[in-house]
Amino acid sequence: MAAIIIVGAQWGDEGKGKATDILGGLVDYVVKPNGGNNAGHTVVVGGEKYELKLLPAGVLSENATPVLGNGVVINLEALFEEIDGLEARGADASRLRISANAHLVSPYHITLDRVQERFLGKRAIGTTGRGIGPTYADKVARIGIRVQDLFDESILRQKIESALDVKNQMLVKMYNRAPIDPNEVAEYFLSYADRVRPMVIDSTFVLNQALDEGKHVLMEGGQATMLDVDHGTYPFVTSSNPTSGGACVGAGIGPTRITSTLGIIKAYTTRVGAGPFPTELFDKWGEYLQTVGGEVGVNTGRKRRCGWYDSVLARYASRVNGFTDLFLTKLDVLTGIGEIPICVAYDVDGVRHDEMPLTQSEFHHAEPIFETMPAWDEDITGCKTFEELPQRAQDYVKRLEELSGCRISYIGVGPGRDQTITVHDVMDA
Repeated sequence: MAAIIIVGAQWGDEGKGKATDILGGLVDYVVKPNGGNNAGHTVVVGGEKYELKLLPAGVLSENATPVLGNGVVINLEALFEEIDGLEARGADASRLRISANAHLVSPYHITLDRVQERFLGKRAIGTTGRGIGPTYADKVARIGIRVQDLFDESILRQKIESALDVKNQMLVKMYNRAPIDPNEVAEYFLSYADRVRPMVIDSTFVLNQALDEGKHVLMEGGQATMLDVDHGTYPFVTSSNPTSGGACVGAGIGPTRITSTLGIIKAYTTRVGAGPFPTELFDKWGEYLQTVGGEVGVNTGRKRRCGWYDSVLARYASRVNGFTDLFLTKLDVLTGIGEIPICVAYDVDGVRHDEMPLTQSEFHHAEPIFETMPAWDEDITGCKTFEELPQRAQDYVKRLEELSGCRISYIGVGPGRDQTITVHDVMDA
């Protein structure tokens, strides 16, 4: 039995999809425990690139059952567009299962998300505009709509009307928008009920029973540590807990059952959207990382902000998540760049910080303190073992491991499923 959590260690887009795809072929269930269609994954299988938005990357595994856990918020239109797109390319999504307790993104959530973001102007958070935040807000406010509500029309209509009593007042009186018809929303949801019904399960029972039977379960977190609503760069965060503790809650699996927690981290750092970013580059190297690394958001199409590796961030993520292992991705992008800066600490108004500053204001003013290491010129995309890497690449990985407070067990040397070096296998934990 193995219960493994995969967590992004930076601001997202670290390559979690690839890690999940690799391990997904070795497990029985792959669970997405948080987020919605605001957290994309790119997976390359057999030279084919798949851009997944809501579905777990494990949907491309031939063996694993993919599950959308109770902590996910589901846009049904986006879900079936994605399923239909995969099946049109010959992929099989028929094994997908959905928690009855997962919340649903309503058309009015999307409307409110976009209107509120525009209303904020320069203070905008930089959301994807897909209604994720408002859906989680309704969940916490106890006026959310869950998957199970699709199968009781009377309850569904009551919940929609209750939610829109207040939201329509906001749309009309605050934002000068037309009110939303609750009947239209109800018909929208009911149109998906029959197609969803065969997929719905008691996911906490199914997953815990699987562990009792000695099966393997992989939890694939969306977003990343620094976007966690509690532990990230608030308020420039997502609306859920994409840290390891959140994965337990979002999948309904207790922390005592976890065998490994795998942090996914790039060999440099990227971020999409607004918010502080100490190592961000505004020169030719930022453009280089963006171009060579293919740093464009899967969901948004926005170019990612790029910077050097931040070991202060890495140590923080290792501590918050209790990482047992790290998966270092995109090492190949650094080939041939001469010298590689590594952020080892911050300078905040003349004071050195080896760990995360206490306040958001201090973090916003943090300046990176760098050390440099020589890069390598050899092509590493065909390396299969750590020993095959050039010595300078090995030295870089070892230094990151030392600075990050966690062993590096996997190294990505290219986008393909087979372009991964395994140093330690978490399945053996």
